[in-house]
Amino acid sequence: MKQSIGVSERLFPCPVMVVGTYDEHGEPNVATLSWGSTASSGPQSVSIAVRPSRYTFEALQRTKAFTVNLPSIEHAAAVDYFGIVSGRDEHKLEATQLTPVRGEFVDAPYIAEFPFCMECKVTHVIDLGVHSLFIGAVQDIKVDETFMNDQGIFMWKAAKILTFDSTLRAYRAPGELIGDAFSIGKKYIAT
Repeated sequence: MKQSIGVSERLFPCPVMVVGTYDEHGEPNVATLSWGSTASSGPQSVSIAVRPSRYTFEALQRTKAFTVNLPSIEHAAAVDYFGIVSGRDEHKLEATQLTPVRGEFVDAPYIAEFPFCMECKVTHVIDLGVHSLFIGAVQDIKVDETFMNDQGIFMWKAAKILTFDSTLRAYRAPGELIGDAFSIGKKYIAT
């Protein structure tokens, strides 16, 4: 039997996304978000949810560009810091000694030390109430070649991409491989 726990934003696991933008002075800023996902496979798009009160919201509205950086577990403390202080008050990348790199395809910075980055152009903004959902068309993806296999596939587990457990409000490491998608379910297909 299931027990009702009410309404909540709990969904696990969520990738920890560090969103990069430029502020009104052209300075790189980053914010930690856990509410985002793939939005479309054609055109390839991602979504990020941002509160209008956040410094990043202003930059998104102005530049119509952002990066989604996926950190490895070794950067968990820096990522947490990015989410608890505002770019209005502190230079987050300077404090953590992480390196901003100007995007090649959009007017937004990515973080050199993080193993995965998407450069995105804002195509839609949807006001949802407390948050607004920004949809970004992916213009390019950059990955650390250290984590590419011989077939050119990015190895998420090897990169130790950080995830967020919203139920416990905790960071987690990637889990074990259970099976291949679009394959293990074939046992139920009648032949």
